[in-house]
Amino acid sequence: MRIHNREKAIDATFWHSLVDKKLNIIQLSQEPQTLQAYYSIGKRTTNDTILPPQLCIPGQALEQQQQKENRPSFTIPTKGTLINTNTLEQFQTMDKKILFDQTAEKIWQSIQTGKEISDPSILTSFLMVTFADLKKYKFYYWFAFPAIIPSSPWLVSNLQSIDQIFTPHQITSLATSYHRLNQPPFFLIETQSDDTLQLYPLNHLSTCLPTMMLTLGFADPSCSPLTPGWPLRNLLAWAHHTFPDLVHRPFRIVCYRESLSKLDAMHSLVIHAEFPSQATFPQPVKSVGWERNVQGKLGPRMADLSPLMDPTRLADTSVDLNLKLMRWRVMPSLNLDKIKQTKCLLLGAGTLGCYVARSLLGWGVRHITFVDNGRVSFSNPVRQPLYRFEDCLNGGSPKAEVAAKQLLDILPTMTAKGYSLSIPMPGHPTTSMTLEQDLDVLMALVQEHDVIFLLTDSRESRWLPSLLGARMDKMVINAALGFDTYLVMRHGPTSSSLGCYFCNDIVAPTDSLTDRTLDQQCTVTRPGLSAMAAALAVELMVSLLQHKDGIYAEADTATSQSSSILGLVPHQIRGFLAQFSNMLIVGQGYERCTACSKKVLDAFDQDPLALVKKVTNDSLVLEQITGLDEMKKQSEDLMDQDWLLEEDDF
Repeated sequence: MRIHNREKAIDATFWHSLVDKKLNIIQLSQEPQTLQAYYSIGKRTTNDTILPPQLCIPGQALEQQQQKENRPSFTIPTKGTLINTNTLEQFQTMDKKILFDQTAEKIWQSIQTGKEISDPSILTSFLMVTFADLKKYKFYYWFAFPAIIPSSPWLVSNLQSIDQIFTPHQITSLATSYHRLNQPPFFLIETQSDDTLQLYPLNHLSTCLPTMMLTLGFADPSCSPLTPGWPLRNLLAWAHHTFPDLVHRPFRIVCYRESLSKLDAMHSLVIHAEFPSQATFPQPVKSVGWERNVQGKLGPRMADLSPLMDPTRLADTSVDLNLKLMRWRVMPSLNLDKIKQTKCLLLGAGTLGCYVARSLLGWGVRHITFVDNGRVSFSNPVRQPLYRFEDCLNGGSPKAEVAAKQLLDILPTMTAKGYSLSIPMPGHPTTSMTLEQDLDVLMALVQEHDVIFLLTDSRESRWLPSLLGARMDKMVINAALGFDTYLVMRHGPTSSSLGCYFCNDIVAPTDSLTDRTLDQQCTVTRPGLSAMAAALAVELMVSLLQHKDGIYAEADTATSQSSSILGLVPHQIRGFLAQFSNMLIVGQGYERCTACSKKVLDAFDQDPLALVKKVTNDSLVLEQITGLDEMKKQSEDLMDQDWLLEEDDF
């Protein structure tokens, strides 16, 4: 019987933990160390991609007691034995067969004594022999997965898909019962009177009536349609020892598998087998299971972590590993490189800007630039997580620069910059020299980045970035807050029918900052709202990056089918925290828009500095360019006529 090979996923932080433990605890000792590992159930993707079975050695594998919350969901725990040698010569010359036989003997003894009943992970025990070269940070390792074999081979008469044996109703009940039993590695299956399948742990042997066919099951890490995973062999050895009367009687084993992102068992296999009549387990017990290297030969492997063991590089690698594990377990088609290489420009380094930056880090973005002309005040650190009390002293440090520095403190390998820059705004006159310099810098920054986040605290400060984003066909993500409401939206490119932040306006943006009262000078909002809006803004960006049409994607609504691999890609998300609800809205582009309409873009192309200078002095210029002034005049004339008609009635 062919068994599917294992693939190992060794967390880079595991080697770091091994180095730390050897230096501070193990030192020159070669005493066996317990490894806490796990593997996942075999899964198939929507396009039937076969993922290799994986055993994961996490960074916390050497901890004495690894709590369940430290292990990912939908994974099966297993334990291993680590033997770490002190020299490369010891690693090469030590008698590994003795270590292997000892591990196999422990498994067989547990089967004979029934110890695996209380701890089924014993049946999947493994051995790991290592040598850590701490000078060069090279790690030599060899895995062994002892599988006990009888004197005569197992008799496997048939291998079928589960739907050839059980009904859809039974398969559904099997998955339900499996998760209700907290995903055991091995289990017994009984058919109930209502034709459902009920799972029991191995110690529930009373359900296996002598007159009925024995049905066993195990969490199968393989997803190959022809070969089950490695835990099967030791399960057969356990069954042969536990049910000696089953010789010449057929029995079944369910290789339990699930579909990706679904809790069903439709991809499971069913094996029909018999115990060979002459099968015995001679002493010492025979077993197989040494891993093959990359050349396909029996031999160790080597991991060269010299470029990674520097703490700075290790942190960078760990961020990538978290995302890669997400792709491995849930979404194989997720393009992480595209996210990582995206350059993000954050206009505004306040509450929204800080939370957006942290969410971008979580998605692996490595290039973030802040633009803000403010300084850190004493009210900022409690609401804006990139600032500290020290940043408020002596008049406050420049926000954009401090925010960038804090990102580098969190992840030193990223590119983070801050620009103390005033964004030219309609109705806010400024000196010609400052205006020209600010415009040039802002245009260059928009051109250099892929995604522009509008996170400023005034409406008019978003006008010029909206114009530039439309002019350069950039992805523009806008987030705005009220007291208990928020708006998160993406701007449509010039060739799209989707509107921008200003497309709903029938007036030009004006100076909203003059003569503000204290409560109007700051964004008065519920504390949790900023983090929610910021997170949605980043998730909208990532979903759009994963869409096949990118920024040209059509707008999804609540009734749409998922258009991105991550789900819906809406145009606008309007949130109402008082009701804990969101609405997905589609806003159309407006031919008289003061930010993205063709007339405004054409006027900007003719002379960017001249247009911006006029608009900063008088925002009504935008109404003249777009024709909004004429439309308003016509509307006023109609109102006057209606008033005269009503007066004539009197």
